[in-house]
Amino acid sequence: ILAFPAKEESQDADIKHEVSLTEQLEPIMETITEMDHSDEESLDSPNKSSQTRDIDLMCKSLKCFVRNKSFSDKYSLIKHLHVHNTEKSFKCSICNKSFSQNNNLKRHLVVHSNEKPFECSICKKSYSNKYYLNTHLRIHTNEESFHCSVCNKSYSQKSYLFNHIRLHVDEKPFKCNLCNKYFSNKYYLHKHIRVHGNDKPFKCSVCDKSFFNKYNFNMHLRVHNNEKLFKCSVCDKSFSYKSSLVTHLSFHNNEKPFKCSICNKTFPYQGSLSTHLRAHNSEKPFKCSNCDKSFSQKSTLNIHLRLHSNEKLFECIICKERFSRKFNLKKHVLVHKNKKQLECSICKLSFSKKSNFKNHLLLHSNEKQIKCSICNKSLSCKSKLGRHLLKHNK
Repeated sequence: ILAFPAKEESQDADIKHEVSLTEQLEPIMETITEMDHSDEESLDSPNKSSQTRDIDLMCKSLKCFVRNKSFSDKYSLIKHLHVHNTEKSFKCSICNKSFSQNNNLKRHLVVHSNEKPFECSICKKSYSNKYYLNTHLRIHTNEESFHCSVCNKSYSQKSYLFNHIRLHVDEKPFKCNLCNKYFSNKYYLHKHIRVHGNDKPFKCSVCDKSFFNKYNFNMHLRVHNNEKLFKCSVCDKSFSYKSSLVTHLSFHNNEKPFKCSICNKTFPYQGSLSTHLRAHNSEKPFKCSNCDKSFSQKSTLNIHLRLHSNEKLFECIICKERFSRKFNLKKHVLVHKNKKQLECSICKLSFSKKSNFKNHLLLHSNEKQIKCSICNKSLSCKSKLGRHLLKHNK
């Protein structure tokens, strides 16, 4: 790599007094100008230094020999060559991060100012630079230019495709130094590290739920706002998250490229397969801090935690009764609708709840599967066991 000279700066110099890119490259510009106005010498002339010959070759071909990149004019080439210079003269006064070009420093400073001048005309979301805005716009246009050659899955960003490919090859290069667990990308590693520190700085003002990062926090807010930006083109169903839409589409397409090597069950996503494998391994990494109960899925742990906090997010629109789980709400709604779909083949009695139907069938079979741990009496259902245990507690 070529090392080009740069002007010295005083240590206490302010950013606005830093030497401009043009001034830093002045010696190189002078060398090139001299070569342009002088008589042409052969490229292997012994009078030329190795660095001068390299500059001569690159300027005539308008090509960087380091990256094999071509440019339309000489100044663009020189500006690019400065990136290879090990010296990063432009320093951020807030976080001490250094940059090789003043323009890059200016773009970086926008992050600290929280200035977001680039607004999406569709959903009014704002971004600090044009690149992020253009990347975001792909969500609305459903543009997914990067395709996986293994499962034909598509992505809007190249980095997402690279992360996805690691799942196929089972590549996990990012290691947690605290528990030696490996991850397929840096984002998941950083997310995991916060679990060790239990650091959740982003708190929801509606339900007091906390999050490790701002992205997950913003995603969560959509639930409260009932914001559903992602619409299915097949059945017009809408979703709060793009991942939910993609999962939903797999049901229309019946795509299940990920196969369990133990039971041959197939899944639409690697995440679904990973969760399934925990059942085979009896792995339960998500532990409740209140009662030491463990779960194979984080979502199941979150549902369980609502029992401790008595948090009931799901409300019946008919009677306003609230439930901790969506599943319980759906079961409850059937009572209002008086849907009795489960009919006993022996006595023709109908039930709206599967659990009640199963308990009823036990009466006909005279089967008593549930045993009292105190007196060993057998009972046909949990509700009867509960009433029976009250007698022991009196």
